[in-house]
Formats: sequence, structure tokens, C-alpha cells
Amino acid sequence: MSIQNHALIDHSGGWRPAIGLALVALLAMGLLYSLAGAGLGRMLFPWQATGSLVERDGKAAGSFLVAQPFVADGYFQARPSAADYDPMAAAGSNLARSNPELRRRIVDTRAAVAAREGIAPEAVPIELVTQSGSGLDPHITPAGARMQVARVAHARGLDVARVERLVEQHTEGPQFGLLGQPRVDVLALNLALDAAQGAPPGGAQ
Repeated sequence: MSIQNHALIDHSGGWRPAIGLALVALLAMGLLYSLAGAGLGRMLFPWQATGSLVERDGKAAGSFLVAQPFVADGYFQARPSAADYDPMAAAGSNLARSNPELRRRIVDTRAAVAAREGIAPEAVPIELVTQSGSGLDPHITPAGARMQVARVAHARGLDVARVERLVEQHTEGPQFGLLGQPRVDVLALNLALDAAQGAPPGGAQ
């Protein structure tokens, strides 16, 4: 009987260091590591760590990392969003390429973009009729931006060449020269337009 009790005591006592190690690991890796990483990121990259927000007139106008809708003809348009541009509902449509609803939506969107830009439907870049996986992609291709130049220039009363230069100035190359494709941040381009000329009536939503 005494041998059994001794064995039970040794067995139960073995849990204490295991529980202690688990608590220390949880505290160190689950809390202290996260706080240190967040603090270091805030110190080294203060703008990026707070969401890459851009302010206009002292108020947040958006983030260079999150797409937002623009409704006036004097603005470049972003990609369609399955999340209705809501960061709290980031998602794609989850429709398969063979889904009739997806095909119908692409046809309808392409026709609407073509009518808006005054071009043939087949000339519409694919990213302006499809939604990204997050629904919040802030970029379009340089071709997608150039396609909108004539409309934006006409709405603002600007020379087409001037708007084209702004597009060129805001075309980003592949990251580190290797990753991704050339792209244009829609918000950055529209803010540059506003800086060059007062915002047209009925600006961004």
C-alpha cells in the first residue's frame, strides 16, 4: 500500500514542472514575443505598423493597402470588390470559373466598364472585371490605369498627356525588382490628381 501511495505522489508531482513550463512558454511566446514584435515594428516602421494610412485635411483618407470605391468620373476606379470594400468582410466571391453566375457577372461588368470608358468590351483589362481573393486589392495594372486616362482627363479638364504622366509617376515596379508585376495604387494616383487640381464634385465615397 505504501509503495502504491509513493508511486502516486511521484506521478502527480511530475505534472508541476510540465504545467510551469507551459505557462512560461505561453507568457513568453504568446504575450512577450508579440508585444516585442509589435513594439519593434512600431519603432522601425511607424507608418506601416499603423496601417499605411494617408491623411488629407487632418483626417484619414484611406490606406494604401486597402481598396476603396471612387464614384466620380474624375477619379480612377479600383477593381470590383466581393466584400463591398469592407475591410471587416474581406473575401472573394468563391465562385468557380465554371459557375454561370460568375460568367454572367463578368460579362455585365465588362459591358459597364466599356460603356463608362467609351471602348470596346474586349479592350477592358481583366482585373477591372474580376475580384481579387481579398476583395480589397488596392492596385490595378498600368494598362488598367491608362485605359481610364481619357475619362479622368475629360472630367477634370486636364490634358491627357498630364494625366498620363501622373500614371507613369505612380507606376510601381516589381517588389525588390523581382516579385510581382508593375502596378498602380489607385488611392495614391487619385490623391496625386487632387493635389495637382482641386477634387471634382462628387468625389470618393
